[in-house]
Amino acid sequence: MTDPILEPGNDNSSMAKLIYILYLVGLAIGLTSLVGVIIAYINKNESPEWLQTHFQFQIRTFWIGFLMLFIGTILVVVVIGWLVYLFFAVWLIIRCVKGFQLIDKGQAHPNPTTWMF
Repeated sequence: MTDPILEPGNDNSSMAKLIYILYLVGLAIGLTSLVGVIIAYINKNESPEWLQTHFQFQIRTFWIGFLMLFIGTILVVVVIGWLVYLFFAVWLIIRCVKGFQLIDKGQAHPNPTTWMF
């Protein structure tokens, strides 16, 4: 028998999945990422511990991504910024897909404070 707390789809796992989707849509429509981080902040303390790791990971994803985009915007003048933008897009897709897979398995994020994946 599985632990009901760790079952996929329990509690706010649908909200955590929605945030990953909003981040991916944010590659085309930036405001959805802002909505996603607000939802993550709202739900981070009201969720089971395993989901709190995902919300922490999502909040960090937003702020680290914001930093990357800021640096990329400054560096666009010297062309390197376009490479930063490309790295950001790949980085975001990998983080979101990996997080989504962990939620589907009902697992906590193993390292929510990482800068990479």
